Amino acid sequence: MADYYSPTIIDPTIPDTDMTPLERLLLSHIFDAERDRESWYFFSEQGPSDMIFLTRVELDAAVAASESIESGANAYIKGKISDITPDEAHIDLDMSGTSWEFLFQDIVRRSKTLRYVTAVTSFTCSKMRPDGFGGMAVLITADTIKGKSTHEIIEDFLGEEGIAP
Repeated sequence: MADYYSPTIIDPTIPDTDMTPLERLLLSHIFDAERDRESWYFFSEQGPSDMIFLTRVELDAAVAASESIESGANAYIKGKISDITPDEAHIDLDMSGTSWEFLFQDIVRRSKTLRYVTAVTSFTCSKMRPDGFGGMAVLITADTIKGKSTHEIIEDFLGEEGIAP
């Protein structure tokens, strides 16, 4: 059995003041997070998580503290927790219905200092499989999210040389 990994780094660090408490909470569970002075460095050694585990107390506090700031995270999480009974102390939150890229885009839109955020991911595998290696780069601005994989770059190179993939 092959194990697939997608280590990812986010650059630059994200100022603490640019994130809502809810965005910070979600991103720190989707990624690993390290404080860097007044900013946060987000990364993942194995790949961003689609399923995150939170306590009801921390989630409710983050939602309440973020209500006054426009963010797509607010609406998404309110929709997800509306189906959860109030007495559940621990919440398994499926984030596959949205994208961490959109969380960063909301942050860039509101930021007075960030013009963009990038994500660089490598694709690795525990076995030497052709589909297990490569990478991807993503650029996130206030208006766009665009990315390209190494496979797409190779297709571009082949096209430039007039070679059909």
